[in-house]
Amino acid sequence: MDAITKPADGTSPDDARTYQMPLPRLRLTPDVSHGPLDGAWWPRGDALELELPALVGSLDPGAGTVTRVTVDTTSWPDAPQTVMAPGHVIEVVRTGSAAEAHAITLDCGTVGRWELLVIPPDEPAGAATRLLTAAADPDNQLSAPHMLALAEAVLDEEATWESEGGHGLR
Repeated sequence: MDAITKPADGTSPDDARTYQMPLPRLRLTPDVSHGPLDGAWWPRGDALELELPALVGSLDPGAGTVTRVTVDTTSWPDAPQTVMAPGHVIEVVRTGSAAEAHAITLDCGTVGRWELLVIPPDEPAGAATRLLTAAADPDNQLSAPHMLALAEAVLDEEATWESEGGHGLR
C-alpha cells in the first residue's frame, strides 16, 4: 500500500491504523465528453476498497454522490460488493464483459456518470501519463480496452527496439 503516514485530520497522531491516501492520479475530460471515455484513473494498487474513496472524494460534488461503480473482474478480481466512502456506501457491480475491461463506471444516481479508463497500477509512468492525457481528450473515440491494447503494443515495440540495439542508433 502506498499511503501517506500522516494522520488524517481529526485523528490522534498515535492512531497507527488511520492513513490519508494520496490524491488520485486522475484526468477528466473538460466539460462534456463526446467519446466513450470521460477520462482516466491510474490507481496505485489493486485494492478497490482503498483506492475508490480517494477517487470519489476528488470528483466535483456538483455531479452528485457516487452510489454505484461497475468494474471488470480482470482488473479487480477481489473487488468487494460494497466500499465505504466518506458519508455513504458505494455498491460495487462486477462484470466479466470484455467491452468493459480496464474501465470503471461511476454512477451518480440520476445526476450523471463517468466512464474512466483504469490504467494498471504497474504501468510505466511514461505510458500511464500518455494514457491519462489521451483518455481525457474530448476527441478520443477509443474505448478503454482499445486504448490499453495500443499502449501495450507501443511498449512492446519499444522493448523490441531496445533489445535489438536500437537505442544505440539514435
